[in-house]
Amino acid sequence: MNASAVLQSGRALAVERAERLSEADLADLAEATDAAIIEGGGFGWVEPQGRAALERHFRGVLLVPERELFVARLDGHAVGSAQLVRPPRNNEAQAFTATLTHAYIAPYARGFGLARLLVERLEERAASLGHRVINLDVRETQATAIALFESLGYLHWGTHPYYARVKGQTVAGRFYTKTLEPGRGRSTGALIDGAV
Repeated sequence: MNASAVLQSGRALAVERAERLSEADLADLAEATDAAIIEGGGFGWVEPQGRAALERHFRGVLLVPERELFVARLDGHAVGSAQLVRPPRNNEAQAFTATLTHAYIAPYARGFGLARLLVERLEERAASLGHRVINLDVRETQATAIALFESLGYLHWGTHPYYARVKGQTVAGRFYTKTLEPGRGRSTGALIDGAV
């Protein structure tokens, strides 16, 4: 696992790219995910899934070559995650893009800056892999997540009026994009604009 950690307010914050998960990690992630779902988080599920289903889910994520799982930790415990999704190898035309998906922090671990750290680490990884654009979508009801993404420079480019159904209600979705600066080489603008 590749980790970065900071100490804030006496609490240890870390975000790591997971290559494997211990039984304790799986249990922590299942608890954190269900807590986020109950609170209205945008993981995709609208009802808690329980430990067995969520453990299967996270084990499965680790098996998909185009997905990378990032785990947020508070004092050593997994309290949230996000996924970096790369285009499949046969999609050369969009190989410069990636998608940030399933990002959340459990309600009991919010307020320490972990969500920002999680997104920043995922962006750094995407840029290091050569991706110059990152895309994401979020339910319009997730005001905190929207504020975070916009504060990190994500550009709202569209709204889907029939994005999701949550508790019998249709919810719109917001779509965002952000250009990532490469560590070296051509500028993002040149790459995107087609300049050589």
